[in-house]
Amino acid sequence: MEDLNLYILTANCARNLIDIDRFAEHFFNALPTSTGSFSAPELIVLSLQEIAPIAYSFLGGSYLIPYYDAFIQAVQKAATKQFGRSYESVLQDHIGMTGLMVFARSDVTDRISWIETAYVGFGVQEMGNKGAVGARLGYVVDEHSAQTMNLTFVAAHLAPMENALEQRNLDWQSIVERLVFSQQDTASKSGDSEGADENATLLGSHRSSESQPETRRDLFAPNSYLFLAGDLNYRTSDIQPSKADVLRFPRRLVNRESTLHYSHLLKEDQLMRQMQQGKSFHGLSEAPIDFPPTYKYSDAAREAARLGVDSGDAEWKWSSHRWPSWCDRILYLDAPEGGERRVKPQAYDALPLLPQSDHRPVALAISVPVPLKRTSSRADHTDESRVAPFAIDPRWRSRREVARRKEVVVGVLAYLGLTWEGNGLLLASTIGILGTWMVLRSLWGA
Repeated sequence: MEDLNLYILTANCARNLIDIDRFAEHFFNALPTSTGSFSAPELIVLSLQEIAPIAYSFLGGSYLIPYYDAFIQAVQKAATKQFGRSYESVLQDHIGMTGLMVFARSDVTDRISWIETAYVGFGVQEMGNKGAVGARLGYVVDEHSAQTMNLTFVAAHLAPMENALEQRNLDWQSIVERLVFSQQDTASKSGDSEGADENATLLGSHRSSESQPETRRDLFAPNSYLFLAGDLNYRTSDIQPSKADVLRFPRRLVNRESTLHYSHLLKEDQLMRQMQQGKSFHGLSEAPIDFPPTYKYSDAAREAARLGVDSGDAEWKWSSHRWPSWCDRILYLDAPEGGERRVKPQAYDALPLLPQSDHRPVALAISVPVPLKRTSSRADHTDESRVAPFAIDPRWRSRREVARRKEVVVGVLAYLGLTWEGNGLLLASTIGILGTWMVLRSLWGA
């Protein structure tokens, strides 16, 4: 095996359950009609933002099972239709409203020897309404020698709004400083998706973290490939559009020379500018963008997508109060340890607009070169050539623990105030308290 094929998809779910059949139908649309050498990927990775309402997202556990299950079913349907293969969910995890799912092709599931996870919130009070969740795994490429290659996947959701450019850069800094990977006890969590909170690795009990040697725990560990996907929220302007600006929004069926072609708006992309200036996502790369903006679509566009009519024009109906932008992105490091064998993007494209969200999902098909020779164990690895742009925050763990306690409180309050189940519980409790008070009052009166 010379290359490992990955299919990475990012989608902002707008807190809604996906339409399983519709999502599955378009799941592999990013692939070219002729996939060529890109066979059924060994791993499929989903970065999910606003995966569920805030109450369910902050409480986690069983409240997220329906949302995860919908994606599991959609991936299975899509993979069966596209490749005639089945996939197993080996990790489903989240921080607040940002989720990460990893699927392994059923014939290679046993090659995942260990998983580490990491979490950082940078929303309100460092809670997970905005944040990043990461997974680092060891993939066995040589069964005889147990040689592994290390892969790091990060799902992220950064600060919104055109004028929040500096905050997005600070969110990236928070990812580098506080997304610190730690071992998980896969045996105790195997299949326990109801009891698990944020650390829901779904590996078999035979895959113990004891086989995982020590190494650097930061995002830029020198012996790992790195892929970061999410709603990064970088826009094409630093201010909101005016009424006159709406006339400049990208349009369908115009040639590249026209100022109304999306390629001209892409030149204003904040993320590209910040990366070129060395202000954000240091050292990461992106495949060339050759698709229209993925945000923000109007209610009319979503309705057209729901009805399945005028599908071509629907993807050019923009909300007038936001600049059309490429918010949904997938970035990667070209090679671990600065090696010459670099990853090879095979396809990078946006999926059709789906009615549950004002974002279009974006997918990247990419081939990762497998090591040609056995490397030393991670415990013996001393290569520190990959230098992180920011040092690890020594308080990363305590800051996350404090924020997590706040999330539980907010989750309970949101559950009671914003969900039908919570409203019913409050009503039943109120009726019970009033009934008890009336009974006691009558007894006292007697």
